[in-house]
Amino acid sequence: MTQSRYLLVKARKAILSPNHTEQPVQVLIDQEAGKIIEIAVEKECKTVVSQDVLEVIELDDNQVLMPGLVDAHVHLNEPGRTEWEGFETGTKAAAAGGITTVIDMPLNAIPPTTTIDNFKTKLEAAKGQCHVDVGFWGGVVPDNAKDLPGLVQMGVRGFKCFLIESGVDEFPCVNEAEVRLAMDQLVNSDRVLLFHAEMDGCGKKLPAAPKEEEELDPRTYASFLNSRPQSLETNAIDMIIRLTQEYHEKGKSVNTHIVHLSAADAVPAIRAAKATGAPLTVETCFHYLNFTSEAIEDGATHYKCCPPIRESSNRDKLWEALLDGTIDYVVSDHSPCTAQLKKQETGDFGAAWGGIASVQFGLPVLWTEGRKRGVTLQQIANWLSLSPAKRINMDHKKGEIRVGHDADLVIWRPESTFEVNINDVHFKNKLSPYIGKSFYGAVDRTIVRGATVYDRNVKGLFAEVPSGRPLLQ
Repeated sequence: MTQSRYLLVKARKAILSPNHTEQPVQVLIDQEAGKIIEIAVEKECKTVVSQDVLEVIELDDNQVLMPGLVDAHVHLNEPGRTEWEGFETGTKAAAAGGITTVIDMPLNAIPPTTTIDNFKTKLEAAKGQCHVDVGFWGGVVPDNAKDLPGLVQMGVRGFKCFLIESGVDEFPCVNEAEVRLAMDQLVNSDRVLLFHAEMDGCGKKLPAAPKEEEELDPRTYASFLNSRPQSLETNAIDMIIRLTQEYHEKGKSVNTHIVHLSAADAVPAIRAAKATGAPLTVETCFHYLNFTSEAIEDGATHYKCCPPIRESSNRDKLWEALLDGTIDYVVSDHSPCTAQLKKQETGDFGAAWGGIASVQFGLPVLWTEGRKRGVTLQQIANWLSLSPAKRINMDHKKGEIRVGHDADLVIWRPESTFEVNINDVHFKNKLSPYIGKSFYGAVDRTIVRGATVYDRNVKGLFAEVPSGRPLLQ
């Protein structure tokens, strides 16, 4: 892909940020610095640049220029479980989906990102492999509260904990006392404590299902859905809200965040807590806003994730919460595994690994469902770029098309439809509920800090040399 000193992007239709209307725009980028140096709205850039060091990209009438996407919840699984995913394949898939920044979860890699040495191991593994910029969440597990300040100094964007067993032995869950120890380390910090918000009593097995539910065939989705009721989420969220408000009212504020909200029953409590000024944010996932439990067929274990995809009525309430701002942004929670672990030969939901492979498809999935509900491109830019950039403390250089910001851009066609073909899937394990489905919104080109990292119309699709960087400050 072309190497030059400057890049000029000319778009007849551009959304610079959630606060901008769609307008013709020219964006001039210093590729050496990776920064936007001029934006001209409805006119030409004034900066004089020699043509022999200038690359020009001119968008077609059906293409829209928008800020590169930020997916703040991705499991890249390297090192340790690279048969599930890896930095190279996971970030290629992200680039093909218009994503310019991903934030890697502290599990399911081995070792998890819970100590300084473990984080150094992960950073070493990522070197030279990333096609987009990658930030990192640290992890909170029993007995590692003392490690959190050092991890903050090394550049983790915040910390994730589980209030229920995580599914991997090396990342155990924490109880309330252990959560408090972690919060004590983050008082009045700009970092955030993320919660997998399901709770049944950490370290205990899930309660036995009522007798009539035990009789359900484990191949039925209902058997799995009944095993992860909304009460698991509401119990956890009630505790998270209580602790967030307690610390806040004592003048010891700790930013808290609920990952992958699935249970709409929790929305009223979240809405009320946010109204009091509690420093709480919330994400949901593309799959919860797209799929419904009623449509999942027996044995279709590639739809299994925790917390689960719920009923159509629940999906509608999640959309309402997203539209009214109770939910702040949307992520993939890309959590792939090998096909064997999905137990497709038996179709046993109880035995299958929970996680949906999806990092490449968030933009078209959200846009396809959202356009039915009157969603604007400005809202998409907020939910997929600016709001997550704020949560990871990167909005000083990510999340908007703005002079001085990183030149992270996506060029896509919102009105073009396509079918997800398995041959076009770029993450490692190509078992995904999105394969075979049709969506609006084809991504044509992804630009990270002024360098094209994905181009649908170029042989090979991706830049030969990965140019993604770790985001540590």
